[in-house]
Amino acid sequence: MRKEDINTELKELTFDFFYWFSRFEFALKENKFLKREGIGDNAEPGWDQFVDQYKQAFHHTDETRRLLALNPKRQKVSENSGLKWKDVGLDDCDSDLCKVVRLLKTIRNNLFHGGKHGAEDWDHPERTKALLVVGKNILDQLVSMAGFEADYTQYY
Repeated sequence: MRKEDINTELKELTFDFFYWFSRFEFALKENKFLKREGIGDNAEPGWDQFVDQYKQAFHHTDETRRLLALNPKRQKVSENSGLKWKDVGLDDCDSDLCKVVRLLKTIRNNLFHGGKHGAEDWDHPERTKALLVVGKNILDQLVSMAGFEADYTQYY
């Protein structure tokens, strides 16, 4: 999709998703969910730690079921260094929360540096809107489940 073809609503939804995804990752770090904990290591969000800690508390919602149904794809290298869209691998996930988090991260990655053509419905603004809205709502739900509201919203 070309920039001039993106309407105001889709631009706002994209910004909101990126903003709240970033705030969620900030909240992870603020709450000591770190990918690495060595002095001098880069401070990166520890999504795997979050999943491990909250997988028992997680319960599906209409939004998480919708995300699974929308099934965002991941770009993979194919023959002759081509690019192909494939299902996100979820078989190694040991919890529903792992699957939901992996798909949330896929939405973010596809928006930020994934391809913008060649996938079924990728250039379809309504599908993109649905992914952004459901993704943002799920982030809100995960924040509530973990009690990260203050760090997420910056209201202390």
